[in-house]
Amino acid sequence: MMNTIMERIKDGKFVLIAEIGVNYYDIARKEGITPLEAAKLMILKAKEAGIHAVKFQTYKADTLAAKESPSYWDTSEEAETSQYSLFKKFDSFGETEYRALSTYSESVGIEFLSTAFDTASADYLDSMMNVYKISSSDLNNLPFVAYQAKKNKPILLSVGASEEEEIRRTVSLIRRYNQQPVILLHCVLEYPTPYEHANLNKIISLKKSFPDCYIGYSDHTKPEKDFDVLKTAYNLGAQVIEKHFTLDKTLSGNDHYHAMDEKDAAGIIAAIDYQDKIRGRYELVCLESEQTARANARRSLVSSCDIAKGSVITEQMLTFKRPASGISAEEYDRVIGMTANEDIREDTVLQWEMIAGQH
Repeated sequence: MMNTIMERIKDGKFVLIAEIGVNYYDIARKEGITPLEAAKLMILKAKEAGIHAVKFQTYKADTLAAKESPSYWDTSEEAETSQYSLFKKFDSFGETEYRALSTYSESVGIEFLSTAFDTASADYLDSMMNVYKISSSDLNNLPFVAYQAKKNKPILLSVGASEEEEIRRTVSLIRRYNQQPVILLHCVLEYPTPYEHANLNKIISLKKSFPDCYIGYSDHTKPEKDFDVLKTAYNLGAQVIEKHFTLDKTLSGNDHYHAMDEKDAAGIIAAIDYQDKIRGRYELVCLESEQTARANARRSLVSSCDIAKGSVITEQMLTFKRPASGISAEEYDRVIGMTANEDIREDTVLQWEMIAGQH
């Protein structure tokens, strides 16, 4: 199995995860193909866009939601008002189909994972993926969190709609059974998330409060032209970004209306690459590219008048001028009181061999 997510995280590299979820059902209807063929098509398009991993959602409506469970999404985009009714439309896949998708992902060179929503799927997905993803909705489902933690694999944990103490409790529970990396994903459970509700500063708080965890962002905002939401999240410390993925953002229903498509994904990756380029390194050092400017723009000690051989150097004899090819201006106090070894003309960049004394 591919291990792209954790390899990139440990190398300090950005990770983009395409949350395909169950969007392939609508793509299948549009393209006149089977859901499995549509899911494979989406995997391929994600790979071609440069995405690092694809994620699905593995559930059965009967074990996920009561029949009277109300909606919590924008019903002008998705008309279903019952969670159970919505999930029932998209739960036909089982172990056979997910194994086929895992195998196909491996064949095209992209990491596969799926969020398990019951113990049965958590068990059969174990041999197909290197990372478990726990939904925000299950953060307080402590028995199920513990069940997945015992698989002893890295965990992506979305923390949408959670209080800090709940996050701490869940991370502590995971740590009771599992010492693998934990990646906390800031997330807003609002579909779509208005830009003014993105609350990206929470990423900084997560980094500060959970220094032993990696931090990411699960995004539900609609893609904007310049990807400012995701660039800001990355620059605040979200190394992993998970975003819903579709091949047609105009499709109605479910998660298409706030998803990225292939063009968006390629643009996001290019934008983050550019952020890395302009962010540079963390060392407090002079860059190699600055060396010429450093040598020419810094100042040396320069004679402000003619200085006769044998004269004691005084303050009145010195000034500071570019370039930095002589005695540095920072040596001013040391040069005062030294003696000229030779006649020095006015406006001469001083060199150590021109003067005598301790230096």
